[in-house]
Amino acid sequence: QVQPVESGGGLVQPGGSLRLSCIASGRFFAINGMGWYRQVPGKQRELVAALYSDRRTTYLDSVKGRFTISGDNAKSTVYLQMNSLIPEDTAVYYCNGVLGRIAWGQGTQVTVSS
Repeated sequence: QVQPVESGGGLVQPGGSLRLSCIASGRFFAINGMGWYRQVPGKQRELVAALYSDRRTTYLDSVKGRFTISGDNAKSTVYLQMNSLIPEDTAVYYCNGVLGRIAWGQGTQVTVSS
């Protein structure tokens, strides 16, 4: 299975927005759900947002109301719209399945700083 390819990260000021994109096998996501994860050095990777095959979504408490996950199975792409960013959102962001995972991609760095 091909690794996911994440993009869209960058440096943004607090209060700013970014939209992350991830391309992976649409078939894999349809079976396992789509998830965005993040990791900072020295900490475990955490699930930030998930989109299941029944269109149900779940979010980490700290990002609720600020982040929105969406997906396009036809394009095998999952997105993460991130608004009102805060420094604590700084991390490397990855996408992968939720119920099952494949090899991790390179991720995309998000840095929130003034």
